[in-house]
This record gives sequence, structure tokens and C-alpha cells, in this order.
Amino acid sequence: MNSASAPGATQPSSELESGNQRTSKGRILAWASWDWGSAAFNAVMTTFVFTVYLTSNAFGGEDQASAVLGGALAVAGLAIALLAPVTGQRSDAGGRRKLWLGVNTAAVAILTALCFFVFPRPEFLLLGVSLIALGNVFFEFAGVNYNAMLAQISTPRNIGKVSGFGWGAGYLGGIVALLIVLQLFVQPSFDWFGASTEDSLNIRLVAVFSALWFFVFALPVLFAVPELPRASHAKRLGLLASYGLLARRIKAIYATSPHTIYFLLASAVFRDGLAAVFTFGGIIAAGTFGFELSEVIFFAIFGNVVAAVGAVLGGLLDDRIGPKRVIIGSLVGLLVAGSVILVLGNGDYTFLGVAWAGSTTFWVFGLFLCLFVGPAQASSRAYLARLAPHGESGELFGLYATTGRAVSFLAPTLFTLSITLAAPLVAPGEAQRWGILGIMVVLLAGLLVLLPVKSPDQASIAVVPAA
Repeated sequence: MNSASAPGATQPSSELESGNQRTSKGRILAWASWDWGSAAFNAVMTTFVFTVYLTSNAFGGEDQASAVLGGALAVAGLAIALLAPVTGQRSDAGGRRKLWLGVNTAAVAILTALCFFVFPRPEFLLLGVSLIALGNVFFEFAGVNYNAMLAQISTPRNIGKVSGFGWGAGYLGGIVALLIVLQLFVQPSFDWFGASTEDSLNIRLVAVFSALWFFVFALPVLFAVPELPRASHAKRLGLLASYGLLARRIKAIYATSPHTIYFLLASAVFRDGLAAVFTFGGIIAAGTFGFELSEVIFFAIFGNVVAAVGAVLGGLLDDRIGPKRVIIGSLVGLLVAGSVILVLGNGDYTFLGVAWAGSTTFWVFGLFLCLFVGPAQASSRAYLARLAPHGESGELFGLYATTGRAVSFLAPTLFTLSITLAAPLVAPGEAQRWGILGIMVVLLAGLLVLLPVKSPDQASIAVVPAA
């Protein structure tokens, strides 16, 4: 253990080690329920349904609406990057981690429900993108406190399994929510008032459903997990003073536990690649492999199931072999699967007398991509939780959010650049496939930056100055 000290420093112990030595299945289930519920905002509102509605012709044209939405989300990302560490720090010090998880979750639910009033007319576009952008900000703030709770409801022996279980619950919750939305609102199985498409009532009701889904499934964690004790040395700090303390703590973390900083940087890079797998997976399925919309939705459902299984299995491995090995193995698996898709493309082949179609390539190796995304995400969260100094998990996960936002341009930029460079060199319609190369470059860069980073059991816990 690193024994370096800093003025006014706390003892170099992790929140995980100084917390519970036993876990409660009820608390774990209650905690994972938040992940299950949050999928309604992630999968339904911001990925597959409501943002698709916002960027439709009803709001003034796809190009204009997409540009406005992109700009609003960029501003939201900047706000998250600037504010997330300080919000985590203040909830840690004030013993209000659960309170702020509840407040921010309620804010997301309210903003989501207000999307009901976004009618399909151009004058409502600004309202719609503002609600989604603000929802993203409060969702990330809630996520900082939620991730920080991982050390409260797990032990050093099962933290990987618990983190993987939470990620798995999120994937499965997204599937269930999407299926309900499809059956009740988008392609209703029976006639009821919520099936009406007049003024897009069915899609606007999706927002109400998503708000209720998230709020209801977020309640268990607020009742089952106890509040974080208020730090005995904590002082009330103004916002500017909080940033001053944050700067001193980052400096102290680098001085006494540099591998914590190295991991934050490495994970920021490979997490951007992981996000790109899902962001551009459907686009590649449709554009390169000719999937119809229904096929894309079916692939998304199967992909989420496989990702959930991968997250759970990866969590079990995490506790046995450590998070770094799980992440490295996952990144290598992603690079291999991505390489096969890139090389084979949508061509038809014959292997040992068996016909192999391009769609089969994407189904098989696309699902392998999904399989490896879950473990990398779950073990990344568990890795950082192991290194969080006592009482500082919220602040550290705030930095986790900030570093992720800081490099979130990498994969989209390289995806676009790869397609642009390939376009004049390949046949028409073949360039999009090469966008996979850009994503793989980001994943490879993250892997290379991660390799020299020490495993949590070999790294020191940071000694941070008190408030």
C-alpha cells in the first residue's frame, strides 16, 4: 500500500475494503433494479424511439432536426464533463449520495414525461431536444451516484459479479421495455387509445410510459440501500471552492496512485469504442448488410440478450481473475470479431461445402461483438470501484464520466474518416463497411493504453486531502 501522505490527507483505504464484508441479495436486486429501469431512458428515449421521432420530417426535415439534436446533446455533454466530478464530490461529503440519486432520477423522469407535450410540428423541436438534453445531464448525475453505490452493496470478493449483474439487468430491461413499446404503441397488437397516431399520440405516450417505467424501478434502491454517512471532516464549500478541492485531489491522486489516473484515461478511450459498437452497429447492419428495419430491431433484441449474458459471465470471471484481464480479453475478442466482419463484408462464401451468406457473417460476429461489450463495461466499473478512496467514490465516478465525455469524439470521428478515405478506393456502397476500422482503431488504442496500467490489487489507493 502506498504510504505517501498529503496535507490533511485521509488514510489510504478504499471504500470497498472499509465497507461491508457481507452482502444482501435484497440490496443487490434493489440496486440492479435502477439499471433495469434506466434502460427506458437509454434504449427507448435516446436511441430507438423518441430521438428517431424528433429527427423525422415532422420537425422540419431530418438534416435540420438531427443537427439541432446533435448540438443540444453536445452542450449537455459539456455540462456533464464540467459538473459531474463536483456533484459526486458534494454528495460524498454531505452524506447525500442516495438523496441525490433520487433527486436526479426524479428529474429525469419528469423531463421524460414532459416529452408528451412535444407535438409533431417544427415549433416543438427546440422543446423536444432541450428536454432530451437536460434529461441526459441529470441521468449522468444520477449515474455518478448510482455507480458509487457499487462499493456499498458489494464486497471485494463479489464486486465483479455484482457489477456484471447490474449491467445485465440494464440490457434485459431495455429489451423488455422495447418489446412493450413496440406491442402497445409503435406496432400495437390491439386497438386502444394509446395506439392512435393522430398528433403522434402513440409516440408521445411512449414518453409517459418511459418516465413511469424508470421511476417505478428506481424506487427499490432508494428504500433498500442506506444513505452514505456524512464525512466527519467535511466542510460546506461553495461551488468555486469545490473545484479548487477537486484540482488538489486530482493532483494528490496522481502523486499517490498514478495508475488510477492512467486507468481513467485508458478506460475513456476504450469505452468510447464500446459505445460506438452499439451506436453504429444498426447503421452498418442496414447500410452494409442490407438489413430491413425489422431485422435491425430483431438483431438489437438478440444483441442485448447476448450482451447481458456476457456481462454476467464477465462479472463472475472478474472476481476470479481480476477486472484487467477481463477487459483485455474482451477488447481482444472485439478486435477479432470486428476484423472478421471487416474482411468478409457482405460477400457470399463457401466453407467446407457449406454456403455462408453476408447476413450470416453479421449475425454471428455481430453477436460476438455484443458478447464482449458487456464484460468490458461491467469490469471497467468494478475496476474503478476497487480503487476509490474511502468516502470518495462519487467524486471518482464523476471523473470517470468527465474523462469519457472528453474523448467521446474519437470513435465517431474515426468512423467517418475511415469511410471518407475508403470511398474513392472501393466500389460504390462498400465504403461504409470500412467505418468498422475506425472503431477498431479506438478499441486498439484503449487496449494499448491499458496494458501498462496495474491491476487494482497491485495499485495503491490514493491519499486525498480532506475538504
